[in-house]
Amino acid sequence: LQEEVDPSLQALESRQEEILKRLYELKSAVDGLSKMIQTPDADFDVTNSIRTDECSPLTTNGADLDLMLGKDYGALKDIVINANPSLPPLSLLVLHSLLCERYKILSAVHTHSSVKSVPENLLKCFGEQTKKQPRHEYQLGFTLIWKDVPKPQMKFSIQTMCPIEGEGNIARFLFSLFGQKYNAVTSTLIDSWVDTALFQLKEGSSKEKGAVLRSMNAALGKTAWLVGNELTIADIVAWCALWQTGSANAAPANVQKWMKSCENLAPFSSVMKLLK
Repeated sequence: LQEEVDPSLQALESRQEEILKRLYELKSAVDGLSKMIQTPDADFDVTNSIRTDECSPLTTNGADLDLMLGKDYGALKDIVINANPSLPPLSLLVLHSLLCERYKILSAVHTHSSVKSVPENLLKCFGEQTKKQPRHEYQLGFTLIWKDVPKPQMKFSIQTMCPIEGEGNIARFLFSLFGQKYNAVTSTLIDSWVDTALFQLKEGSSKEKGAVLRSMNAALGKTAWLVGNELTIADIVAWCALWQTGSANAAPANVQKWMKSCENLAPFSSVMKLLK
């Protein structure tokens, strides 16, 4: 009799566990939608949807996402970014690729109904669709929505967190997920280069762009990267700004060498394909 009862009890317990997992996933999805402040009824009004789960962590010594983002059992943390396809935020795509090397990311690309058409390469900017896995097997959700917005907007599933606007601010948040700590001087230098790249190199006059290139050339004559001897968000944002403004080919020698160093890294080379 014992042998006849045990399998059925085990099956019942297994079913209960599966139901609990699904309830937690549903709760996560509902919480994420309810915390979207701007146009909550429109963000997932999509005309095109491509999902991919090809990203998996390549290293196991990364920062602990639960420590940085808080732990909610069974709830997947979701990052949702609205961006205009007429000016793709390349730095966010590079950071997505870097995050995929560290964490297991559930990636998705959508096209919002406010946009008539999106180039095929932007629809597939996270790669081709691959075999799906249950949401609870991922560490982080990363959804990009091509939408008619004046600047990139990011929403994150933390109840007390306001939406973040601007490519630079979103890039800072994403880079913080690597858990790297800098002293006050280094942090200030990194922030300064990010702002310089976005507001002078990307949007400034030809005179301002020339001044920035000279400053970059001088800095890169002393160190391999813009700030110190390791890649930072400053390098990512500045590299993307150079390509988007068409200044890459006219850059001085040290900047050219630095750009090649960036492009030798896989996340940059994948974004290079979007520029061709």
